[in-house]
Amino acid sequence: MSQVKATLMDEPAIGRALSRIAHEIIERNDGTRDVVLIGIRRRGVPLAQMIAENIRKYEQADVPVGELDIMLYRDDLTTIADMPKVSNTNVPFSVTDKRVVIVDDVLYTGRTARAAIDAIFALGRPAMIQLAVLVDRGHRELPIRADYVGKNIPTSHSEVVAVQLPEYDGETAVKILTKD
Repeated sequence: MSQVKATLMDEPAIGRALSRIAHEIIERNDGTRDVVLIGIRRRGVPLAQMIAENIRKYEQADVPVGELDIMLYRDDLTTIADMPKVSNTNVPFSVTDKRVVIVDDVLYTGRTARAAIDAIFALGRPAMIQLAVLVDRGHRELPIRADYVGKNIPTSHSEVVAVQLPEYDGETAVKILTKD
């Protein structure tokens, strides 16, 4: 069982971070033309939806949001389970020639982001792929960096960064947990 070491972001702080990320996406892409958001299941999906809602408020433009299941693209499948569970990827638009922003909750080793890039290329050939994360906790094993970061949180390998969202956890927060 893990214990809460600290709460690093509450609901207002997460809201501000996602608002800033939305503004940065608009600015870096000179608007929203050809921009699509693809959330990595699980918590990346509601975060992508929140960013899209912020973009809608600021630009009066709807940015398509898709859901990506990267399980079959992971390089550590055998350590996860003998028979990995496959969820559905739901990207109801073409990624070809689009500016794809992958959205995830935590960037750690970079393996999930690499798997997401592989999965997106299986769907088509985007003009560009960018990465937005709520939390970057360091400890990269691959040369991956986020284009948009809500908060950088230095951690040790013995800690867990838990992004909590109402859809799954009943609250909105980012906490550091200690492994027992």
